[in-house]
Amino acid sequence: MIELAAPLALLLLPVPLLAVRLMPGRRHQGPALAVPDSVGRGLLADAGTGGRLPRARDIPLWAAWLCLVLALAGPRDLLPIPALKVSGRDLAIALDLSGSMVRDDFYLNEQQITRLDAVKHVGADFARRRAGDRVALIVFGSDAYYAAPFSYDTEAIARRIEEATIGISGRATNISDALGLALKRMEQSDAATKVVILLSDGVSNAGATNPRGVARLAADMGVRVHTIALGPKDTETAEAGENGVVDAATLRAISDLSGGTSFRVRTTQDLEAVAEELDRLEATAGDGLAAEVYQELWVYPAALAALLCLWIAWRPE
Repeated sequence: MIELAAPLALLLLPVPLLAVRLMPGRRHQGPALAVPDSVGRGLLADAGTGGRLPRARDIPLWAAWLCLVLALAGPRDLLPIPALKVSGRDLAIALDLSGSMVRDDFYLNEQQITRLDAVKHVGADFARRRAGDRVALIVFGSDAYYAAPFSYDTEAIARRIEEATIGISGRATNISDALGLALKRMEQSDAATKVVILLSDGVSNAGATNPRGVARLAADMGVRVHTIALGPKDTETAEAGENGVVDAATLRAISDLSGGTSFRVRTTQDLEAVAEELDRLEATAGDGLAAEVYQELWVYPAALAALLCLWIAWRPE
């Protein structure tokens, strides 16, 4: 529905008419013309009656003023913008970018791919479905970094996941610092729910803090940590000294201590199933906050007023 942003501007409409009525007329300075009495009386009669009424040639001028005042009043139309679903949740995704993520022991569409490519494929799609959550992305290897701060722009988070590269954070696995960095940002958050999704395919071999100790801190802060142990083999089932195995036991302990859920992923299909399960565990449905977005319409009467003024200036006398 069209409305006016400044309806009081319409009070300016009668200003020209008041000026004509109230301002004294200009006295003609020049030689007088002697006319017969009958002609003089006719001229005075015309001046006394018709002079106060708008002439036909003045109609464009009055129309231009009307359009100008209407533009000043700010006509606008409220657009039907669907409300954003707000979950009241801060969700941090901590993604392992250690050297072992280059192993090509996963498959997608019958094509062999690296672990990182599998995570990019599933993780980006998962992030895009988190509309209503404030999502952040943490990447970690030897060190942990915020690749994207908390934001409702889930598309930007998804693109950052797709652009993730091995080596930017070192090639070791520092689970403690990754989780600690997430908790540090969440410490000042007033979100009703705080969740960390931690994905790793290795053994924590960097950092000065024990991952289980950080998990206890998460529990004290009310932060749930869901962990994903990625890789065909883990430390409990692999042979001694075998490379590329994941410490599923530690990740399971982190989720248990913090009240989260632990997932074991060996294939791309497992990873897709985990993403769907996380969608159910951390549903995004919630009451939305309506946003009032207006389409400004003042430009149309303003443009018409400008055209009328140009026509008045150029019209023949």
